[in-house]
Amino acid sequence: MPATPANATARAQPRGRQDFRLFRPITTRWADNDAYGHVNNVVYYSWFDTAVNAYLIEQGALDIERSPTIGLVVETQCQYFAPLAFPQTIEAGLRVARLGASSVRYEVGLFAQGAPQTAAHGHFVHVYVDRASRRPVPVPEALRAALAPLL
Repeated sequence: MPATPANATARAQPRGRQDFRLFRPITTRWADNDAYGHVNNVVYYSWFDTAVNAYLIEQGALDIERSPTIGLVVETQCQYFAPLAFPQTIEAGLRVARLGASSVRYEVGLFAQGAPQTAAHGHFVHVYVDRASRRPVPVPEALRAALAPLL
């Protein structure tokens, strides 16, 4: 049996609810399921985006039509552990893993309603930019305040 390389990474494991600061319900749709009878992988990224942006809008930190500063996704990743399918209700757990000068790393866990561990989890990084120039800008103070409970 060959030796395991020193730089090999272990398979990621599901996370528990304690790893997240806030939970949001997400309703699955019939169209989310694919030919295999479960939610298609691309839908998970949409749920990440929806969970974070809905939170920011509710907190008054994002006006999708007029905010002078917007977040652009520059990195995203998801790991899958168990299938989700319509008509399940999903609970998206949110946390902020890193708040930098002009970027934020959001982590999102997707749970079947009431389940103790993630069916999938991942992250994405927003770089905050000026809406007009698309050049990076410091994370606005109002946004920092809205993110504080998620740290």
